Amino acid sequence: MSDNTEPTRKLKLHVEMSVDGCIAGPNNEMDWIDFTWNEKLRAYEDRLHEPVDTVLLGRKMTHEFISYWSDVLKRPKDKEYLFAKKMIDTPKIVFTKTLDKSEWPNTEIATGELREEITKLKNQKGRGDIIVYGGASFDSSLIRENLIDEYYLFVNPVVIGNGKTIFNDLKEVRKLSLVESIAFDSGTVLLHYNKKKN
Repeated sequence: MSDNTEPTRKLKLHVEMSVDGCIAGPNNEMDWIDFTWNEKLRAYEDRLHEPVDTVLLGRKMTHEFISYWSDVLKRPKDKEYLFAKKMIDTPKIVFTKTLDKSEWPNTEIATGELREEITKLKNQKGRGDIIVYGGASFDSSLIRENLIDEYYLFVNPVVIGNGKTIFNDLKEVRKLSLVESIAFDSGTVLLHYNKKKN
């Protein structure tokens, strides 16, 4: 599939980042991220995930991701409970070269060449969109291969000075089209960009 061909399914990147472009500290610290869920942010997240029926994860991110949302499911009164249920119920695909079978429920393993696997997923008909949460090296690989269709960058009001980034592997300028920007009460700003068509 060339970059000029409209995919059947869109691949969306959802990422929390600092003002200086880090998505985690040098040792994967994420305690600087503001997870304040007010009504406006919760409603936006619900809309973002409504057309999604597949979650992509890198192996290093998977255990933390599934453990976090599984813990929330143990607390039915938690304000994130319904969203956690969606995260656990949504089928997940883990991209890895070190595992040959899934260690997690509702999760498949993908071990093939990245572009080939993603292209196959994006060309499946009658399916919803795909969303990716990372981690950093997996996000970077998808960006480098120009496989992301929509970027949802949640920029937190913090500068951490040193950390992991996802755009540093690019060898050329990539232009994006701004769809919207939204400032939430916590100070986090959502920047939604689409891949610019040639």
